[in-house]
Amino acid sequence: MIEDKKLHWYVAYTRVNQELVIKKKLDELGIENFLPREEQVRDTPFGRKTIRVLLIHGMIFIRTDKVTSFSLLNEYSLNIVYLKDIEGRHSLIVPDKQMEDFMFLLDFSAAGIEVLNKDLKRGDRIRVIKGPLVGLEGELVRLRGHKRVVIRLDGVASIATSYIPGSFLEKIERNN
Repeated sequence: MIEDKKLHWYVAYTRVNQELVIKKKLDELGIENFLPREEQVRDTPFGRKTIRVLLIHGMIFIRTDKVTSFSLLNEYSLNIVYLKDIEGRHSLIVPDKQMEDFMFLLDFSAAGIEVLNKDLKRGDRIRVIKGPLVGLEGELVRLRGHKRVVIRLDGVASIATSYIPGSFLEKIERNN
């Protein structure tokens, strides 16, 4: 029963163009959530305007316990579907460290990241040891000829930093 009350990050699909409606309802209920967005400057007939656009359409991240995750569907009738784990038996849970790194990187510099597909080849596990992204952990990949750190939310999405010098990185040894 204690496990049912532990907070986890769940990934939920929403209907088209319902992400902000779901976020507003979660906010009203006092439930922590994350909707990946970035600011973009757009030219309009009235001049340049800064707007916030979704980075991943149709998806919202919700931090809650297992019981509340079901009550959002049953009692509050939120129109969401939880992403399932690989076996498809349980709602996918994103580890806290992965989610923290994902949110940090998006918050740090949305202009310096790229959203990638989830089919990247796995590389070395690395940690950033210098610079503004110090402490960030992820995978080392080469993208467009440059070293990048990729933060992967397994089965959901991956994001890559802008170029990071090799001297700013250290390899994390895997435990057997």
